[in-house]
Amino acid sequence: MRVLYFAYGSNMLSECLRSRITSMKTVGRASLKDRKMVFNKCSKDGSGKANIIESPGSVTWGVLYEVDAQDLDTLDRIEGGYERVAVRVQKPNGNVVEAVTYVFEDLTNDLRPYRWYKKLLLSGAREHNLPQDYIAYLEGFPVKPDNDSEMAG
Repeated sequence: MRVLYFAYGSNMLSECLRSRITSMKTVGRASLKDRKMVFNKCSKDGSGKANIIESPGSVTWGVLYEVDAQDLDTLDRIEGGYERVAVRVQKPNGNVVEAVTYVFEDLTNDLRPYRWYKKLLLSGAREHNLPQDYIAYLEGFPVKPDNDSEMAG
């Protein structure tokens, strides 16, 4: 069975998701209404990781993938600390579809992502031609100094 997965963080970059699960097939960009993407999941490395919070009137853009249902178990392990939830996302043609995504509920104060992590998000956003104003939103986040050499989760 195949399911839709809405990626809004580093998994927006096809290469990143493909390194984790091989069954992925890109469907295209999509938006999630009344949610805002922030970096408020505290990672083991002390940096902020992407998360979505309820925010009436906000829109989070991301990438919709079709994946094998059994690969969700792999994603569950990789996305440690996040909870898999069902969401309704809108495709550019206006169709609303059911998908799964990952949300972190134990919120901390907004944290800064490492530069390399922010670059992953921006690369994925550009790869899938997300709206320019959304890319500008992502670019506006301050980063935590790092050496760009390690990609820890």
